[in-house]
Amino acid sequence: MPAGGYTAVVPKSSANRLAWVLATLIVAGLWQSGHGIYLHGKAWLAQHLLRLAWSRSRAGGEPVAPWPGADTYPLARLLVPRLGIDQIVLAGASGRTMAFGPALVDNSAPPGGTGVIVVSGHRDTHFRFLRDLHKGDELILGRGTRGPLLRFRVIGAEHFDSRRHQLAASPAQRGLWLVTCYPFAALAPGGPWRYVVYAVPAVE
Repeated sequence: MPAGGYTAVVPKSSANRLAWVLATLIVAGLWQSGHGIYLHGKAWLAQHLLRLAWSRSRAGGEPVAPWPGADTYPLARLLVPRLGIDQIVLAGASGRTMAFGPALVDNSAPPGGTGVIVVSGHRDTHFRFLRDLHKGDELILGRGTRGPLLRFRVIGAEHFDSRRHQLAASPAQRGLWLVTCYPFAALAPGGPWRYVVYAVPAVE
């Protein structure tokens, strides 16, 4: 009991406000955690179904949809041996498609074609590993057909403001570019900054 024999009393309205604030913070924390778990779980499940569709595509020689109603299909398989990365690349780099995996950017060269292959993915899921790539790392791209694996070597990376600079390859260039949003630790999704890893065909 405080000196003087008085007991401290918290006004009921203040106590209610405090309880409301604490409850709001707890709910927000649980929502953020649950949302993150949901996104990663969705990405994992999608890659599992895509691997099944990839195997069927390779066996039959024709694209196979990963699930009923899918508006995309497995186009290639991206491997990064040093980091243990193994991902299915999808056709059509729309926001909806990239929720399930990295995807080939429209108007870029197809795997095995002439020119630069450009693949885009989200920085907080499938393409988070881009920040860990080093110069000289090997990237391997398997095609949907039964052709040989395509091997590339990382030669560098950069970030840029997409409002002032656009990726453009010359007709003579050959290689693989991996693109994601930047910075990797950003709290808000999207934004104008991009991060790109450049790789050229490996000399065997």
